[in-house]
Amino acid sequence: MRGFPILPPAASTVAHEVDALFAALVVMTVVLSGLIFFCITFFAIRYREGSKASRANARSESLPLELAWMIVPLGISFGVYCWASTLFAKMRVAPADATEIYVVGKQWMWKIQHRQGNREINELHVPAGRPVKLIMTSQDVIHSFFIPAFRIKQDVLPGRYTTEWFQATTPGVYHFFCSQFCGTSHASMTGLVTVMEPSRYENWLAGSGGGTPMASSGEQLFRQFGCVTCHLVNSTGRGPSLVGLMGSRVELEDGGTAVADRAYLQESILNPAVKIVRGYKPLMPVFRNQLTPDQVSQLIEYIASLGGRPVEAGGRHP
Repeated sequence: MRGFPILPPAASTVAHEVDALFAALVVMTVVLSGLIFFCITFFAIRYREGSKASRANARSESLPLELAWMIVPLGISFGVYCWASTLFAKMRVAPADATEIYVVGKQWMWKIQHRQGNREINELHVPAGRPVKLIMTSQDVIHSFFIPAFRIKQDVLPGRYTTEWFQATTPGVYHFFCSQFCGTSHASMTGLVTVMEPSRYENWLAGSGGGTPMASSGEQLFRQFGCVTCHLVNSTGRGPSLVGLMGSRVELEDGGTAVADRAYLQESILNPAVKIVRGYKPLMPVFRNQLTPDQVSQLIEYIASLGGRPVEAGGRHP
């Protein structure tokens, strides 16, 4: 279906699988709709008022027929569910070695930062043949990051992180869009994904102006806002030590526990009184209106650099 004008190019490892599922659903819908339409038309004409069709020995019930129209659709539906859920799970869990890139949606633009420090506006450079994981949040309203050629789309929400991943297969330039109406200039919230050979991508990272790595920027913010005075390495400060925190399970003052994933760290930075770590008092100030989403991501990258294992929202290790 490469030349079919309705479909965009298929340029990721899951694109053809998504197209196959879509085509199967379309075929099943057309076949079943056609069969129902044919039966309605046939019986309406054959048994119309005044026709000579025999109506003798009409049956009011048929157990095999009733079982058939329950079991066959159930089997088809279950098969489609297994197919779709397997593909969904594959698209949701990124490989452990995926290249991580941060994306911030803002009316009406996309701000992108690579962990090495490179920044982009409405552009995204990625290597071909390598998995790429987008870690996304919104600065204002709900957006949605959609790359048609890769067949991926994910809502981008204020105050929390969402992720999506892909592995581009074909070098080239592809469009991405915001697919969630977000205001008057929603239609202009677009950009371009440039897929490059891995060697060219590494050269681009080194020669595109670069910037301070996100972990280093986070360390500067950590010192600038005085976090270093409470979160001591030896756990003797007024706040818990952050060494090895990422991915660990934290015991809370209310008796519960929480996994220190990105969502937990973001909440603890912006609104620290929600989850108090056991043994510590709620002394940390609220940074909700003092830090931008970019700065929160930089702080999280710094905390991750202190050790631990990154996890997805909800406590799943990649």
